Amino acid sequence: MRWLTWTVWTPLAGALLLALLHRSWHTAIRWWALVVSLATFGLSVGILASFDKSEAGFQLVERHSWIRSFGASYKLGVDGISLFLVLLTTFLVPICVLASWNVSKNPKLFMGFLLALETAVLGVFLSLDLLLFMVFWDAALVPMYFLIGTWGHERRVYAAVKFFLFTLLGGVLMLAGILVLWAQVRGRIGVGTFDLEVIERVPLPLGMQRWLFLAFFAAFAIKVPLFPLHTWLPDAHTEAPTAGSVILAAVLLKMGTYGFLRYSLPLFPEAAREAAPWIAALALVGITYGAIVAAIQRDLKRLVAYSSVAHLGFVVLGIFAFTVIGMQGATLQMINHGLSTGGLFLLVGMLYERRHTRRISDFGGIASVAPVYAGLFLIVALSSLGLPGLNGFVGEFLVLVGAFVVNRTWAIVAATGVLLAAVYLLWAYQRVFHGPIVIEANRQVRDVSARERLVLAPIVAAIVLLGVWPRPLLERMEPSLARVADRVARGSSFSLSNPHSRVVVPIEQAGPDGGGGR
Repeated sequence: MRWLTWTVWTPLAGALLLALLHRSWHTAIRWWALVVSLATFGLSVGILASFDKSEAGFQLVERHSWIRSFGASYKLGVDGISLFLVLLTTFLVPICVLASWNVSKNPKLFMGFLLALETAVLGVFLSLDLLLFMVFWDAALVPMYFLIGTWGHERRVYAAVKFFLFTLLGGVLMLAGILVLWAQVRGRIGVGTFDLEVIERVPLPLGMQRWLFLAFFAAFAIKVPLFPLHTWLPDAHTEAPTAGSVILAAVLLKMGTYGFLRYSLPLFPEAAREAAPWIAALALVGITYGAIVAAIQRDLKRLVAYSSVAHLGFVVLGIFAFTVIGMQGATLQMINHGLSTGGLFLLVGMLYERRHTRRISDFGGIASVAPVYAGLFLIVALSSLGLPGLNGFVGEFLVLVGAFVVNRTWAIVAATGVLLAAVYLLWAYQRVFHGPIVIEANRQVRDVSARERLVLAPIVAAIVLLGVWPRPLLERMEPSLARVADRVARGSSFSLSNPHSRVVVPIEQAGPDGGGGR
């Protein structure tokens, strides 16, 4: 069975079939979206079951000719880096559908955009052809733009346009880099191709690596977002609907960090090594800046948004430490951040539905009237700040260890981010949930409903499970990440003394059926 193709395209097929349902059939639309998203999650579990944890290379590869004259192909594959990002995406979309059950403004279009966005994101994580990757990368902008701009809050149009322009600019620069890379590969092996596995084997001179690294870095750094390119993120998070905030934080931001691991490091290893100290410095600034700014926020959702800047700084630091343990921590932290921050956005959205405000000063004493909600919020907040026994601790600890063996100063500065996270999250929790009820409307806040418990239970379960048993993820990531670390350590085999040398790299041709395999 072609697990990858079915997983990528099932959500889009479900979105297109929504067109057959009348827009007034709200219940049928919601149930159809839930069924399609659950089916996609089931297919992704099939990928996990078929995955060989001992292999470092790509598995379940599918390839078909696409634009033969340019060497572009429809090529999908999965490895230890992308496996759990795919599972995170398919795990969260059904939760977002349930969380959006009460959307009253054109739920048909809302669910359609949500499913289409899932296809685009899955395509980004599974593409092994740079042109195909670029198509999915840009396609992800459109549904998210409409989710923010149509179903967002007061300043939704401003936030949507800002998000679109920032990320589109990065995409344009990356597209230019991809085309230059295609021309460079064609000049060296005599055949133009966008096949990632072929391009990885073509050495490039350091000067060219630097320019191409910058082009790719711009797109990925904006998407992360890495300080100081983060300014679009708080507005997008604050104005987006709850499901939009969850997908944006949990999945879309990971497209940037995934891009570093999948493209920037393997394709431009020498340029990556040169840039590492500067990028690590930006990551450290992001960790401390994001935490400090989060601490002074008056809007609870904006606080969570700035916490993403700090947490993604940890991920970037782990990647550019170039140690296997640091990269493991970074990749695991991508998953952890998706669960923890996604859970926080869901909880803040539930509170907003009850009180129609997100100002921290408008709350107080909520734990006395909604104890289950307060307990769930505390568990997710503690996972976000890295409490031992919960998922956030494992990823941050591995990043700090991986950074420490390279540069002790990096680890010490990054560790302050853990302390600051405790400050802004626990202080916000105290002000919202403890103390006397001063505002009378807070006495009417109801506790979580059965549907909301169903939304939060899988996230809390995953937070606890990964906190006490991360081994299944780490052992599947390690071979692929070791391959990337080795690639960076070895660098390019290109000889500067002969910059015009041609390297013959065989290009595997797909069979008549586009056959693939491991």
